[in-house]
Amino acid sequence: MHEVSDEIRTTAQPPGPEPSADAWAALLAPRLAQFAAVARSEHVTRAAQQLGMPQPTLSRALARLEADLGVTLFARQGRTVRLTRAGVAFRGAVERALAEVERAAESVRLEADPGGGRVAFGFLHTLGPETVPGLLRAFRVDHPRVRFQLVQTWGEAMLERLRAGGLDLCLTSPLPDEPGLVVRRLDEQRLRLVVPAGHRLAGRRRVRLAEVAGDPFVTLEAGYGLRRITDALCEEAGFAPRVAFEGEEAETLRGLVAAGLGVSLLPPPAVPRPGVTELDVLGQRAVREIGVAWLDGQADAPPVAAFKRFLLSRKGRLLPDPRH
Repeated sequence: MHEVSDEIRTTAQPPGPEPSADAWAALLAPRLAQFAAVARSEHVTRAAQQLGMPQPTLSRALARLEADLGVTLFARQGRTVRLTRAGVAFRGAVERALAEVERAAESVRLEADPGGGRVAFGFLHTLGPETVPGLLRAFRVDHPRVRFQLVQTWGEAMLERLRAGGLDLCLTSPLPDEPGLVVRRLDEQRLRLVVPAGHRLAGRRRVRLAEVAGDPFVTLEAGYGLRRITDALCEEAGFAPRVAFEGEEAETLRGLVAAGLGVSLLPPPAVPRPGVTELDVLGQRAVREIGVAWLDGQADAPPVAAFKRFLLSRKGRLLPDPRH
């Protein structure tokens, strides 16, 4: 005679409104691992032992699961149970769901690993060729197992990703001043007036920006931080730049200047570009400030906290020496 507590009974439920997707998840989630354990062992008592719970409690949980679903998941055969057709279909979905939860938990655990983990790090295109690789190389000397998700884009798009939680930290310019963000200035980068090699001012070392008031400019598109700085410096010099070409990347602008299509205000290149001359700007503070930003009040995982400390320790020496 079988133990009454080993039986899996289905209790008829009165009809009612169909639960929403969220309600189903809340209702079923605690019982999925229990169902999977019984399905694998095909024995309630053994499954209860594996789960570390009383066998009658497991039997009642499975009976409630069947009642909530309105289907029979198990059929008894002696002291064992077997899955019904509905049970087989449900088991496949349950195993996939539990595997996905396990992968997510493992991913979160790894990201919190003090010696490893992942940092989602954003930076401007102009910092990509030299500055960021140098920073990552120096950081990984002491943190070789930390992984990075790198996002290289323009300032406002990067800040949007930061606000949405898609980034942990970002290097940006100009420095944003808005609620919800913490920003720390790290360094500044001198901007130079870039002119074609055959330009009338190419033989000079320093010029005033007003001297190119009549020249066509090649600039980044509106909305880019460097474009805002360019517009502000030209306004300070007494003119609005006559924009002939707009682009999305500084080295493309240098190529346009080399082709004789205009002049541009740009940070120093990683590698000198033939066909252009780079001139210091007189009478104005032609620089862009670069800083690190993160969400205010956000709890940092250990690898993020470590990289943040590293960046802050580089204040005043974030950028490579342009005189190399």
